[in-house]
Amino acid sequence: MAVPAYATPIERAWYYIFRAICAAVLVFLIAPILVIMPLSFNPEPYFTYPLPGFSLRWYEDFFGSARWLDALKSSVIVAVCTTILATTLGTTAALGLSRANFPARSVVMSILISPMIVPVVITAVGMYFFYADVGLINSYPGLVLAHTALATPFVVIVVTATLMGFDHSLSRAAQGLGAKPMTVFFKVIMPLILPGLISGALFAFVTSFDEVVVVLFIASPEQRTLPKQMFSGIREQISPTITAAATLLILFATIMLTTVELLRRRSERLRGIRN
Repeated sequence: MAVPAYATPIERAWYYIFRAICAAVLVFLIAPILVIMPLSFNPEPYFTYPLPGFSLRWYEDFFGSARWLDALKSSVIVAVCTTILATTLGTTAALGLSRANFPARSVVMSILISPMIVPVVITAVGMYFFYADVGLINSYPGLVLAHTALATPFVVIVVTATLMGFDHSLSRAAQGLGAKPMTVFFKVIMPLILPGLISGALFAFVTSFDEVVVVLFIASPEQRTLPKQMFSGIREQISPTITAAATLLILFATIMLTTVELLRRRSERLRGIRN
């Protein structure tokens, strides 16, 4: 967006100052990422700048180590299970909250998104004591359920935002023609909200895949996810392999966010076509 031709000198100055401030904040946030990624190609077993050379030895160590691959496998399994549960529960909740006659909508919405507001360490402590009573400590089902509680709010928010532009007369017309509720959802509602649903699922996957605090509280020593393995590596022995794992996580998160943005734009185009 260019400076308007009728802008005053003060408005023009603020236009450029504001963008300079935004650029400085962006650089401040991205700088740690830009620093850590080149270190993953360092041939030496210590962190140093400038790099003495270029090497893929830490990536070879990552993909050649059973410990790191087992942690990656555990993270993927837990994240996939969490995504399925969180997407199902979050979409169901969003469909209910989108109804005009839903009672106490704001109260229910506040409860659903509370895991995003409460500090994760408090949530982890509460889950630890609750799971200790029901016997879910040191188990993969307990870990999946815990991550589902953390990931579901993201699905609820994204799908609810998508449903804001949904024309509910379409579902009522399908019901009037004799379609069953499940048929209405899969044939009418789901195709129209699919971009938002996929976006929510991606957020749920990333939330579970990157989570470490809850894992430290309720997972057993044998249940090592990739973030937990990285945390343990930093605490016990700093290895440049951690930089390779961090770089892979950064690339994965970038791909996920890019996919979400493309889905958001596709959803806006679909809304424009329908309108």
